[in-house]
Amino acid sequence: MRLARRAVTATVAVVCTTLVASCGLQSGSAVPLAVEPGSIQPVPALEGVSLTVGSKDFTEQLILGYMIEYALSAAGADVRDLTNIQGSNSTHQAMLNGQVDITFEYTGTGWINYLKNEKPIPDATKQFEAVRDADAKNGLVWVNPAPMDNTYALAMSRKVAEETGVKTLSDYAELVKKDPALAQTCLETEFVSRQDGFPGMAATYGFDPAVVPVKTLQTGLIYASTATGGCRFGEVFTTDGRILGLDLQLVEDDKQFFPRYNATVVIRQEVAEKYPEIATVLEPISKILTNEEITKLNAKVDVDGEDPAEVARQWMVDKGFVTL
Repeated sequence: MRLARRAVTATVAVVCTTLVASCGLQSGSAVPLAVEPGSIQPVPALEGVSLTVGSKDFTEQLILGYMIEYALSAAGADVRDLTNIQGSNSTHQAMLNGQVDITFEYTGTGWINYLKNEKPIPDATKQFEAVRDADAKNGLVWVNPAPMDNTYALAMSRKVAEETGVKTLSDYAELVKKDPALAQTCLETEFVSRQDGFPGMAATYGFDPAVVPVKTLQTGLIYASTATGGCRFGEVFTTDGRILGLDLQLVEDDKQFFPRYNATVVIRQEVAEKYPEIATVLEPISKILTNEEITKLNAKVDVDGEDPAEVARQWMVDKGFVTL
């Protein structure tokens, strides 16, 4: 499953290896670092309210989870940390079971993985509205979609970009038709066969995927090999910090083939209705979460080796949301 395969980089601790309902997920620990109010001020309705924040177990999700925790702590809530849950399904199940009250989820993951739709909706706003409306019946409230869109992409080194002149997937398709060897591409095993992966991309952009020299690699190896020339093009996720760290160039999806994966705040309905202030507190954070912002933060963890809890807090301080 997409987004559940990322490397575990967390320092925090509650991990399930099977579905949450069957593994005794703990009630959570304290927020890892203290914050004081900044532009987020104490909200009387949230003073002392017990709220559990969850996230999946890869860098970006940890950072996003901590952002929620710091924001609600500054607003006066008694926040419990249940970040670092292993896998998308376990995190989703924790929401449905009432073990997690709030998390950041991706619209594409909700629409395709949880709600079992086969065809994504290309427009980001319409995709958000569709998953919001459909998931309401499950007691989950989707609010505050962020501009950041952690979807699939092809990437290349700066050298390959200059050699080929490729900027868009339409350019890539023309390169395949002209000289397939120049379009040698590294992909994950699943992406090679998924219809929302390489075959579907080829159909949308009008080239024969069978003529492309494809090398199948693990995700982490693709980034490094694309940077060093072992892969001329490589499958990546658009907000991965290694794109910045390795100076990779993204190939623009100019026909909007890949699903939209905008990070969005999801709140259990019971909690959202009782405390509508939560969405208000978190709204300004979502508004400025662009791909550029989150990619820099991911790079601090995955490239520079910093702690995700500290990276998230410093970003919140830099933006004025909280103080130390």
